[in-house]
Amino acid sequence: MPIAMDFQKRRVRFLLSVSAIIVLSITAEKCRELVGENASSKSGKFTLLNCFDLGSGSLACGVKESVKLYVNNIRSAHVEKARHDAIQSALVDAASQGMSPIVSEKHAQKQGKKAAKLATRKANRITGPIISSGWDFFEAVYYGGTFTEGFLRGTGTLFGTYGVGFVGEQRLGRFGYLVGSQLGSWIGGRIGLMVYDVANGVHFMLQYGSKIQET
Repeated sequence: MPIAMDFQKRRVRFLLSVSAIIVLSITAEKCRELVGENASSKSGKFTLLNCFDLGSGSLACGVKESVKLYVNNIRSAHVEKARHDAIQSALVDAASQGMSPIVSEKHAQKQGKKAAKLATRKANRITGPIISSGWDFFEAVYYGGTFTEGFLRGTGTLFGTYGVGFVGEQRLGRFGYLVGSQLGSWIGGRIGLMVYDVANGVHFMLQYGSKIQET
């Protein structure tokens, strides 16, 4: 009985989430029609070829790769620190158990490799969403969108990647995380754009109402 109730609650939450996204999508589309093409969101069309236009596309790609390099450096330092700490801890543990120096060294190296592998896995799950979020931000700006559009799309991508990736990992492990993070990245970015268009539509209506009152 509790399992059936839990499944029912999950299904209701899922249906409510899908319904909310559909309503938001319809509202965003109406708002885009209301404010016109010039004021609506402009991103979502960036391709790899834009990286070679020797203009803002190349700049966006350059910034993206710079961010990736910076984050990868942080990740490498984190992994190396985890490996070093694990080796030191293993050496102390081996010495307390009276192991020979050769056996202690092998044991420490083995523990260091395990710690480095675990740290790399955790770091990838942190850096991936950050890079995806930054890329969506610069893509929005490249296509003439405002910084607000870029911020909302990037934020949606970040939370979508983390949230759906986490759910996927709970269900299907590593494969679920990979699929969930990719799907969540796309869904989150689109929701961010919808929020931007709805906010634009509300702002337009408020301005229009103010003009009517003034006249």
